Amino acid sequence: MHPKQMITHSRFGSTWRIAGGALIAASLTTSAAADDDFTAALVGGKTSADIRLRYEGVNQDNALKDAGATTVRARLGYQTGEFHGFGAVLEAEHLTALGGEEYNSTTNGKSAYSVIADPAFTEINQAYLSYSGIADTVLKYGRQRLALDNHRFIGNVGWRQNEQTYDAFTVVNRSLAQTTVTAGYIYNVNRVFSDESPVGNFSMNSPIFNIKYDGWRAGTLVGYAYLLDFDDQPTNSTRTFGLRFAGGTPFVGDWKALYTLEYASQSDYRGNPADFDLNYYLAEGGFNTGRFTVKLGYELMSGNGSNSFQTPLATLHAMNGWTDQFLATPPDGLMDAYISASKDVAGIKLSGIYHDFRADNGNARYGTEWDLVAIKPIGEHYSLGVKFAAYRAKDFSVDTDKLWLWTEARF
Repeated sequence: MHPKQMITHSRFGSTWRIAGGALIAASLTTSAAADDDFTAALVGGKTSADIRLRYEGVNQDNALKDAGATTVRARLGYQTGEFHGFGAVLEAEHLTALGGEEYNSTTNGKSAYSVIADPAFTEINQAYLSYSGIADTVLKYGRQRLALDNHRFIGNVGWRQNEQTYDAFTVVNRSLAQTTVTAGYIYNVNRVFSDESPVGNFSMNSPIFNIKYDGWRAGTLVGYAYLLDFDDQPTNSTRTFGLRFAGGTPFVGDWKALYTLEYASQSDYRGNPADFDLNYYLAEGGFNTGRFTVKLGYELMSGNGSNSFQTPLATLHAMNGWTDQFLATPPDGLMDAYISASKDVAGIKLSGIYHDFRADNGNARYGTEWDLVAIKPIGEHYSLGVKFAAYRAKDFSVDTDKLWLWTEARF
């Protein structure tokens, strides 16, 4: 080989060795940086805790024994930071009954007592992966909290000690101005009764759609479609389409007019053996002065004597009275006329609601109910509460009184 060629070859060999070494070094540096980023996302997240001690007492005018349950629920969670748009959440719950179980938890076999649906359990409440690498979009897959609008159709039943969560794939997109699009596919609902109960889960194949537009000063418009296909309870399978408008408008000084209008239609879906078309109406109006709020409302879920408008995934406790007489709509439907008032007094949040319940089909007057609650926040993390509900039966169920006392800490 010519000496010049030898020099050139030597230089090229040296260059390749230097370049190769630089590439390896860069690769190791990049890998180390990636590892550092992943580790930072993994350990640099947020922890959460929610501990609630509660007493619930139930007295019913029937043969069941009065029930009393003192329970403590602990919820602990961790949300990672994001790594290239990916994140994860893991949250566990545990409930212990204190001082014995003189109540029917639905899983403890004590059917001589009235029901208080807070069974002892240890479960994973949430466990999902998320991805936010697409502009204005968040994807979640796994067990997750899901609540839409006022929880009438899709809710988390946060009042019960065991929260209702969903095994689902969801997409939330905000690409359009002042518009939120929520789409999802639910394949299992983890109900408040826990996995120990034969009715603790709803296995299903259910797409859901909810589009919310809040670009109007007068209020927010929502359109939705919930196609619920239950694997094991086909009589619950329904398709529901609806529109909701809710908002408020200032009119004199600190006074603000409040209003909500909603309509939905519901029919049988997939394996449901029945054939029906039912309606839902909600009209609510009131005012807020900055010191107190008053509302008048009317809600109707139609019934034909055999089938009635149902919302099995709702936060039902919040809807038609706190004594939970109407967790399932009676076959003749339900008309709920109500008035509510709320006011802050010395840092205590006071609220009261009066309901008059009647049948949609026929002339039955089901009963009336008073609901009262007082909540005292203590700083940022603590609260105390007392709540009472009294249902007086006429043509449906029996007289029922319920009392709750609780304290809660959230971090």
